[in-house]
Amino acid sequence: MTVDTDVPQLPFRRSNVLDIAPDYRGLRDRGPLVRVRTSAGDLAWLATRYQTAKQLFADDRLGRSHPDPENAPRISTSLQFGGPTGDFETEPELHRLHRKVLAPAFSARRMRLIADHIAELASTTLDRLATLRPPVDLHEHLSFPLPIVVICELLGVPVTDRDRIREWSWRFSSLVDQVGAVQAAMEMHHYVRGLVTEKRENPGDDLLTDLVAAAADHELLTDDEIADIGVHLMFGGHETTVSRIDYGTLLLLRNPDQRKALQDDPSLVEQAVEEILRISIPVEDLFPRYARSDIEVAGVTIRAGEAVLLSPSVANMDERVFPDPGRFDIFRKSEFSHVGFGHGLHFCVGSALARTELRTVFGMLFQRFPGLELAVPFEELRCNEDHWTGGLVALPVTW
Repeated sequence: MTVDTDVPQLPFRRSNVLDIAPDYRGLRDRGPLVRVRTSAGDLAWLATRYQTAKQLFADDRLGRSHPDPENAPRISTSLQFGGPTGDFETEPELHRLHRKVLAPAFSARRMRLIADHIAELASTTLDRLATLRPPVDLHEHLSFPLPIVVICELLGVPVTDRDRIREWSWRFSSLVDQVGAVQAAMEMHHYVRGLVTEKRENPGDDLLTDLVAAAADHELLTDDEIADIGVHLMFGGHETTVSRIDYGTLLLLRNPDQRKALQDDPSLVEQAVEEILRISIPVEDLFPRYARSDIEVAGVTIRAGEAVLLSPSVANMDERVFPDPGRFDIFRKSEFSHVGFGHGLHFCVGSALARTELRTVFGMLFQRFPGLELAVPFEELRCNEDHWTGGLVALPVTW
């Protein structure tokens, strides 16, 4: 295949902490699937349009593993998303098994059952926030503590270990300290592996116990595999929600008409959360996939082994699907759903939990703190550029 010498180089620079890099719109005009050079220097296909991204999210010919991982295209220096992971031969079966055993724990029905408890935790967190003298870092006192407690309780991880989990997560997500990231991954795995042994001896009413019980019927669910699942849930189960609380708050503060509408009518919280999920961009979310076989899509042939980048944020900014996509509008009407949680085979298993937490927070926050506002100029807010989880360094507020 002839390689275009005029290949855009990632990453693109954003103009501020809220807006997506404008370069993506230019690529979308070039086509639905465009060749780019990753920050690691390798070539990959980037899905620039909503329909193409949605189609590829659901395509089982794409996966996270590669038959020759040592020579696979690299995406970045990220330990988690920098290149291929998993075993090429067992990935499809393991992926189906993971979804089968995890789906009941994260079902919408299960979330409805624990919604009242999440509301109690949120109310308690806001009570503590109210005792502080502003200005206060909302990230430190709301966005982080609530999701970490929720995921710890759901998994059966001692909440008293939340500071250790936070420190591990920070090191694990580093883009500049590879040695530290690997060490953090090993420490998290060892920690959860110990919990797996403990749950086998002393079962609890939690997800790790459920996974241990399921292992009796699934030989692929070894203790090490359960520990890997636990690490990814412990990490991913709070990091995404932390960032969305930060960004949702910031979006509402920057759009006072939308904030007032939500304050006046809290029943709008569900649609407000969906718009937050569509438009918030805490990180350059370029999720890597590798073609397991040749794929024809959008007039392009993706060859087996080539890398494909799927970005919910880029897809959700497709003006062909969402008119004036950069405008935050909790009254937005569309026949299409955002792909903030992916789609199809790779639809986020924890989406119902994230939605429950976000609806709880934004149903309460501006009712409890009607005078909430930024304590620093918007232009002073910064992203964590050295970590692939991104997000805001801090969100100083006053009231």
